[in-house]
Amino acid sequence: MKVLIAEDDVNIRNGLAEILQAEGYETLTARDGREALTLFRQQGPDFVCLDIMMPGVNGYDVCREIRKSDSAVPVVFISAKSEEVDKVLGLELGADDYIMKPFGVREVVARIRAVTRRCFAAPSAKTPGAPFTMGDLEVLPAQLRARRGDDLIDLSLRDVKILDLLHRNCGNVVDRDTLLNECWGVDYMPNSRTLDQHISQLRKRIERDPKDPRIILTVHGAGYRYDG
Repeated sequence: MKVLIAEDDVNIRNGLAEILQAEGYETLTARDGREALTLFRQQGPDFVCLDIMMPGVNGYDVCREIRKSDSAVPVVFISAKSEEVDKVLGLELGADDYIMKPFGVREVVARIRAVTRRCFAAPSAKTPGAPFTMGDLEVLPAQLRARRGDDLIDLSLRDVKILDLLHRNCGNVVDRDTLLNECWGVDYMPNSRTLDQHISQLRKRIERDPKDPRIILTVHGAGYRYDG
């Protein structure tokens, strides 16, 4: 899933990109409104994060232009403007949500996941895949969640990609390169521990006993496997 981030502050722009990339999204970044519109027309992102106060073409105008050609793509305003009238205007222009600066990582992740669920629920959405089971865990890709009994477990987009890949290759080892290429992207240059650290955190949420996993098994020197 591709996200366009338009923000003139380089630190905030890069920070948002890092947050979303860690969640498993592909990101496009724009320094101003004109660049954002060019990228939107060329790349067709799945949703858009827009700062309001940008040089040249502001976020409101970018949203207006996007809505002329696409009434469905989700738009999230991210801005330091706090007056109620600004929020109302943004929502009236067709924005799906409004995140205020300064913001925390958890807030951004929660709101982006909520937007992603709405993307998957749309009739024209690229299907995220049907629910599937891994042991006693039911994975719900469209909800970015898993269920065990009455308990719901939040998942990132990357978590879902990892579980789906292991499930589709049930009984076979999925090597590290395949996991990184399919779940991080072929252009990603990971730290040698990136995959292991992510699997470790995922196990803490989905395994009954992370120290004795039954869903994601380690195959030393090769990769990971799900046995069914």
